[in-house]
Amino acid sequence: MSTALLTHPVFLQHDMGSHHPERPARLEAIHQVLAARGLLSQVRPYEAPRIERAALLRVHRPEYLDQLAAVSPREGYAFIDPDTAMNVHTLEAAERAAGAAILATDLVLRRKVDNAFCCVRPPGHHAEAAAAMGFCFYNNIACAAAHALAVHDMKRVAILDFDVHHGNGTEDIFRDDPRVLFCSSFQHPFYPNTPIDHGHSTIISVPLPAGTRGMEFRDAVGSAWFSALERFAPEMLFVSAGFDAHHDDPMADLMLNERDYAWISEEIVRFARNHCQGRIVSSLEGGYHLTALANGVAEHLSCLLSG
Repeated sequence: MSTALLTHPVFLQHDMGSHHPERPARLEAIHQVLAARGLLSQVRPYEAPRIERAALLRVHRPEYLDQLAAVSPREGYAFIDPDTAMNVHTLEAAERAAGAAILATDLVLRRKVDNAFCCVRPPGHHAEAAAAMGFCFYNNIACAAAHALAVHDMKRVAILDFDVHHGNGTEDIFRDDPRVLFCSSFQHPFYPNTPIDHGHSTIISVPLPAGTRGMEFRDAVGSAWFSALERFAPEMLFVSAGFDAHHDDPMADLMLNERDYAWISEEIVRFARNHCQGRIVSSLEGGYHLTALANGVAEHLSCLLSG
């Protein structure tokens, strides 16, 4: 298998304050572990491009894009909410994070690579059509899925989100789109405290109580996601890969470990191989314990490489 790894130096320049958990050190830790494990020599590296406005407009409202551009600071910080801030490099970083997912989609669907992982920040799955929140500005994985539908004439795609926080932005964007199946697992009740959607057959939610361990996670996700995926028959999988459900992560209360991330990654790769011609685009979301994050990403990327 050939796997693309997409990143960019500007992701290290986006900063929301010295004590903010979504910090540049996250990507530095990932790079160090991937290098130590020899994974960087196995991937095909690509530089993340800036996304075009037309691609953003498939998932975000024009007035929202204009608002973000207007508040982007020339120095210091501009706070969107108490947890989400912009510095002078944030807008470019957000544009390249979403642009990475677009390029990754093109690479996979044009058969340049088998699958791709976007090692990016800021993350994206909390960004709604007209709102930034939860450290997110543009919804990276939503941009990629919409691009596959609009540009590559995909008829059905699925988004799988195993971040510990509910991907409210992705759900907001695709709630009424029958071409997109959104499967998510998340701690509940927990941030962002959105209600569980029971009214859409294309939204498969797996809410997990605090303290959930790996086997409980595997049982719940295995029974809910993959039967829905088989019924839906997507042509491609998109993954919001968050690693903050790890038992060492300070931001949540689930009890997963690296073996659980290997398991869900293996299951995703297996389904894609059997049903989607192996087509996967994955993009980094959360994960705030540096060692747990880096090891989780290494497991995930290893599974993509093994195909």
